Amino acid sequence: MAGGGRRPSSAMQIDTLISARWVIPVEPEVRALDHHSVAIDAGRIIEVLPTEAATAKYRPRELHEFRGHALLPGLVNAHTHAAMTLFRGLADDLPLMEWLNAHIWPAEMKWTSPRFVTDGSALAAVEMLRGGTTCFGDMYFFPDQTAEVAAAAGMRAVIGLVVIDFATAWAKDAQEYLHKGLEVHDRWKQHPLIRTAFAPHSPYTVSDDALRRIGTYAEELDIPIQLHLHESETEIDQSIDLHGKRPMQRLEELGLLSQRLIAVHMTQLDPDEIALAAKYRINVAHCPESNLKLANGFCPAQELLNSSVNVALGTDGAASNNDLDMLSEMRTAALLAKGITGDPRSLSARSAIAMATIRGARALGLDQVIGSLVPGKEADLIAVDLDRPETTPVYDPIAQIVYSADRSQVTDVWVAGRQLMANRELLTIDAEAAAAGGREWAEKLRR
Repeated sequence: MAGGGRRPSSAMQIDTLISARWVIPVEPEVRALDHHSVAIDAGRIIEVLPTEAATAKYRPRELHEFRGHALLPGLVNAHTHAAMTLFRGLADDLPLMEWLNAHIWPAEMKWTSPRFVTDGSALAAVEMLRGGTTCFGDMYFFPDQTAEVAAAAGMRAVIGLVVIDFATAWAKDAQEYLHKGLEVHDRWKQHPLIRTAFAPHSPYTVSDDALRRIGTYAEELDIPIQLHLHESETEIDQSIDLHGKRPMQRLEELGLLSQRLIAVHMTQLDPDEIALAAKYRINVAHCPESNLKLANGFCPAQELLNSSVNVALGTDGAASNNDLDMLSEMRTAALLAKGITGDPRSLSARSAIAMATIRGARALGLDQVIGSLVPGKEADLIAVDLDRPETTPVYDPIAQIVYSADRSQVTDVWVAGRQLMANRELLTIDAEAAAAGGREWAEKLRR
């Protein structure tokens, strides 16, 4: 509910006050604060405090009161391929290399274009916002188009500057990918919501020379590097056959293991490689549902966390997941870790929330900006309605969000203090137009 409300004349005027049954700030710890409010001005959080005190202290231009909701930071999808929503369901129930070589890469060669990426990214933006994702790390061709869609929708994004050794509709070789990627970086580097990261596809599709150059450029520009790493047994075997070493060892020798690296998947790790990840303080983007669907193995998320490795959550693309649902990803990650370790204490609900918020922000280099509800950070937050039969009664709102809630319970979304969804209605992007675009592409692909 929004409105003016009466406040004492001495109260401080601010832009927005959001009050809720629970506020989960994530930092300094993941806990639920009863009957708290978040005060926002000029797009930033200025205070989190009890609602009674907030009512006396602040005079908001806009007031929102959520009696049965939890407020928490906007979810951060650390790894996806937004435009691939248009390939959702195109080639299911196949091994990774067959899926890639026989279906996805041929379809991309035929269909990928600026219009394809614009329409696919719009469909992804609708799905992510409706599920509470306010920031995503992307890796796909025609990155300008994805950036434009995200910026127009008011979402935050870290746009991947793709590099791969073979020709696609975007570029013909690694040199052209790098040249175009640097142009994209320069074009968006001043935008308040859009950042960039180098995105070499994987060690098996990018040469040593290109990887070295990426490492140099990333240091000069101070931006992250994300790539698929240790995703499958086939990748490991190919690396040993071609290079005489496992991929992480090769990347270490090339100087790419560092705190700026976002290693996606990481399902094939031995103890030495977990220690290596900890040594170089790399980030891991854990995509449990995609890994399960492609039967690529299990990321040892709890072991990595135990070794002080930053582990974030990603959905991967809708072609291999088949959704962009971060609430579902949290639940799967928590349950999978318990099954792998045989310990029900593994990857707790609180750990899952942190992986989907502050840890994701840290992986993308944004943890000083977003990822938690603390004063000074930009006001990216969501309201989740727990006052539903499916999530009643509520003994622990954090556990309830992870183990019981679904994305339809996300009712309201803000990014940098701007409301993007109100009571399930998107305010900055046309959901039906995006769906219509998806249906139009489906007809083309069927033919």
